[in-house]
Amino acid sequence: MPTEWEACMRLVLSAVLGGIIGYERQYKHKSAGLRTNILVCVGSCLIMLLSQMIYTNVEGKTNADPARLAAQVVSGIGFLGAGAIIKEGVNIIGLTTAACIWVVSGVGLAIGAGYYTGAFITAAIVFTVLTTLSHMDSWIKHDSYTVVIITEDVAGQVFRIYKCLQVSGITIRGVQLVELPNHMLRLELIVHGARSITSKELNISLSALDKVISVDIF
Repeated sequence: MPTEWEACMRLVLSAVLGGIIGYERQYKHKSAGLRTNILVCVGSCLIMLLSQMIYTNVEGKTNADPARLAAQVVSGIGFLGAGAIIKEGVNIIGLTTAACIWVVSGVGLAIGAGYYTGAFITAAIVFTVLTTLSHMDSWIKHDSYTVVIITEDVAGQVFRIYKCLQVSGITIRGVQLVELPNHMLRLELIVHGARSITSKELNISLSALDKVISVDIF
């Protein structure tokens, strides 16, 4: 069992490392930011210290497992992470934030157990992944668009829009269709664009279709 001074040092260190990871999430305006990651990391560290204290008090009297209490953090933190996952239209966002919360709980447990090297290396890896690979993600998705089309609800109109996208070399990844008043339709399409056509050219092609009222590409 660590001394009171070392226990306090571990709690402070968990707040620092959790804060470093949380700062990156906060900077990108994610749902679980600086405060959430600090609280998760400090709480996990405290639970690990509590596990060690309980084991020290009952050592030799029972075969209690000091990791049993801390193990509940790994499974229980899933409820908090699930709250960060949001379905927005046809997209699901928050998976990285949920994974980040889960890893931060592990960092807190490692510090609480006195495994400083693993905690530092894990925090450094997580921070590097979050800051570096997010740029690569934007490079990969640079030719993906959200296309919102308002059109008259007439027979065969959706098929004509589909054929226009197909001719332009566009791949449809998701579709959301909403019926509007006055026999109108709102189509929200998640598409993957061919490099041979720009979003402006795609807008012109779709707008030229008969019965299409407006086209917005994001």
